[in-house]
Amino acid sequence: LLGAAGLALAGLIGLYLLVIPLLTTQPLAADTPGEPPAGFSEVVFETSDGVTLRGWYAGTDNGAAVVVVPGSGSSRTGAAEQAGRLAEAGFGVLVYDPRGHGASSGRAMDFGWAGDEDVTAAVTFTSAQPGVRSVGALGLSMGGEQVLGAAAGDPRIAAVVAEGATNRVAADLAWLPDRYGTRGGLQLGLEHAKQAITGLLTPYSAPGGLQESLSAIGDRPVLLITAGQRPDELYAATYHAAGSPTVEIWAVEGAGHVGALATDPGAWEQRVVGFFKEALLDR
Repeated sequence: LLGAAGLALAGLIGLYLLVIPLLTTQPLAADTPGEPPAGFSEVVFETSDGVTLRGWYAGTDNGAAVVVVPGSGSSRTGAAEQAGRLAEAGFGVLVYDPRGHGASSGRAMDFGWAGDEDVTAAVTFTSAQPGVRSVGALGLSMGGEQVLGAAAGDPRIAAVVAEGATNRVAADLAWLPDRYGTRGGLQLGLEHAKQAITGLLTPYSAPGGLQESLSAIGDRPVLLITAGQRPDELYAATYHAAGSPTVEIWAVEGAGHVGALATDPGAWEQRVVGFFKEALLDR
């Protein structure tokens, strides 16, 4: 019985280490978006490695603009509500399909390892639009991790909001042993193995960790939003933000993953729109 249980456990671990990397590097295609919302127009731009990205853009009324990035498995429609609220507040807004998602070309990768280049290209496009004097970025889940990674190397991104940004490399889960003891240490070991296998299945290189990105962002303001229904998001954000004095964390009571706007629209307007107004206007 013990031998059978051991074999079953080994099989489950092996399946986990194979299936997750396969699903991550060969994800299902996101739905292709329909017509742009009122006030937005269809736009196309390219990354430095030749990937064609498609999105919607609304012009700025206040001199500032925000690049909005959806999460994994989602097209621009997955962040359309956030984009619309920012546009209503007078910001220029670019929301786009990540590479391999929606109508964009390229190879998808649901850990977002190539997404920093997408964000940088989006910032280049947005910065060139009429009236834009400053640019911020907002990302959801995978998109949140991408905007943090891009901002670390791109000083043009003056402020960042990342909701549900938890991990895209094993180093982002270094807090597991502190929180869960031996079980957390075992999980961290599996995550390192999973990352190594993922690296064999994708042409993209693993990026730096989120704590490293936040440190590189320096004194630019960052707002990390976590889900009240998922306590580990707050724990992870606190770990990532350690030593970064300009990082603010907002834990949204009752919210699920990337559910802040749906859970508390009034507070989202106050915290997120207010954050970008303070950070980007009059620059």
